[in-house]
This record gives sequence, structure tokens and C-alpha cells, in this order.
Amino acid sequence: MNTPKNRTLDRLDVQILKTLQQDGRISNVDLARRVNLSPSPCLERVRKLESEGYIENYCAKLNASKLNLGMSAFIQVTLDRTTGDVFDNFKHALVTIPEVAECHMVAGGFDYLVKLRMEDMENYRRVLGLLVELPGVAQTHTYVVIENVKQDEGLPL
Repeated sequence: MNTPKNRTLDRLDVQILKTLQQDGRISNVDLARRVNLSPSPCLERVRKLESEGYIENYCAKLNASKLNLGMSAFIQVTLDRTTGDVFDNFKHALVTIPEVAECHMVAGGFDYLVKLRMEDMENYRRVLGLLVELPGVAQTHTYVVIENVKQDEGLPL
């Protein structure tokens, strides 16, 4: 299954991905130096990794507390029925709520795990009110984050 979009990455590709994942603002010259390539072939590899979809985006990691979004919570959502239209209606409505940082459909005792980012408990209450009114929602359970022990720092390459 080594199609152009799913090829086996070599050691240099993996090194490039690791380095960019840690520092997306690194210059091509510095990246090339770190992975022991000259700048031109390094840039060609980066562009190929981008075009093949291995690199989806470049972004800045923001400080949630400084931006008054330091509170986070995970909410288990159980839908009243598990049919395609109920899933679709829920998803289309959920993505319009700005405080929803992530949403994952899961297998197990509930249907979705939703991560919220907000300022405080008052805002949490407001957002919960929106969530429970979404199409198909039968039940929710909330887990407020007390401490971030480990956050997503990228893929373990």
C-alpha cells in the first residue's frame, strides 16, 4: 500500500517532520542543517511532504490562560438514537459552537467526547446549555480539568 499519498517515509523525512513539529517557524536553511541536507533538497522534501498531506498545516500554540480560556472540560455526549441523520444533525450544530475545541465520535458507552475551552464556570454553564439543546442529545456527563498533566505535543515519530 505504498501509493504516492501513503508511501514509506525514510529517515530524513521523519527527521524533517519531527523538527517541523517542534518548530514550525524554523528556516529552511536551519532545517536543512539539522537534518544534514543542503537547503534545496530539503525544501523539495518539505514541499513533497506538504503536497502528499503528511504536513497539514503550520500554526502557533497559544497560551490559553493568558487569553482567558484557561478552563477546559470534557463532556461525554450520548445521543437519543444512533442513526446517520442524528449523527449528521448533531455534528453540523456542534461545529458552530466556538468553545468546542475538539469533538470525537467514540465507541463504547457514549457517542461523542467533546473538549471545551472557556473562561470560567459561568461560561461553561452557558455552553452546556447550548450542548444539551443540540439535535439528538439525550444525556451528557462533564469532567472539568483540574490539572493538565500532559498535553498534545505532536505525533510520536
